[in-house]
Amino acid sequence: MSVRFGGDPLRQVVAAIAVITVVSGGVQLLAPGFVLGVIDGESTAGSRHFFAIVGMFMVVVGGLLLHGLLTPPLPAYVALWTGLQKLGAATAVGLGVANEVFGALALLVAGFDLLSGALIGLLWWRLRVAS
Repeated sequence: MSVRFGGDPLRQVVAAIAVITVVSGGVQLLAPGFVLGVIDGESTAGSRHFFAIVGMFMVVVGGLLLHGLLTPPLPAYVALWTGLQKLGAATAVGLGVANEVFGALALLVAGFDLLSGALIGLLWWRLRVAS
């Protein structure tokens, strides 16, 4: 991957974030009850269904970001919207913990998404300034 990204560490990290997003979204899509159990969320037919839908969107957004990184040039708007998705996810999961929908372990997910959103935002800024 480093050759494709010209040795740019930020792009390498963002590519790793995209892969993690696709994989974790796929797990959430295929096994929502398992993921809800890990983060101490209530597992009902409805919550599993909606959690799987969120997982599907994670696969799509992560896949879009990875695809954009692997087929340069990455449009700045792809970084903008995927970064906003990560920041939104961090907020939603954080609120879920605050409202006791999820357990404290879910704060690790929120932290990862917050950091991911910031790094993708930095990449967006670099792309925007370069164009």
